[in-house]
Amino acid sequence: MVEVVAALIWEKDRFMICQRPAHKARGLLWEFVGGKVEPGESKEEALIRECREELDVLVSVGDVFYEVDHVYPDLTVHLTLFHAAIAQGEPKLLEHNDLRWITVEEIPAYAFCPADEEILKKLAGERK
Repeated sequence: MVEVVAALIWEKDRFMICQRPAHKARGLLWEFVGGKVEPGESKEEALIRECREELDVLVSVGDVFYEVDHVYPDLTVHLTLFHAAIAQGEPKLLEHNDLRWITVEEIPAYAFCPADEEILKKLAGERK
């Protein structure tokens, strides 16, 4: 089981999604910014590091929004999605192919990583 963290970052009524690079597993699918928790890191520390590495922003990490386990063919993840906010910087594409700010209503227009599907259903349900 791989511990993975991600950020749910809102800007008014839109939230940030990032498109995975084509050469990585699940290439070109959309996801929340984040990544693996390294040994000795807390989940919050990992999320701050990942956002710095992938987007060159400093985030403030809030409460957990949702946790989910997902089995991929190549690995099993425990994903913790945190509420987060950009405290400093403007997002840059250091790792991802693209970045978008979308509304909950726009979710069906994007192909997301399978581990995010339950999270997206919860988001859609809360915004109705």
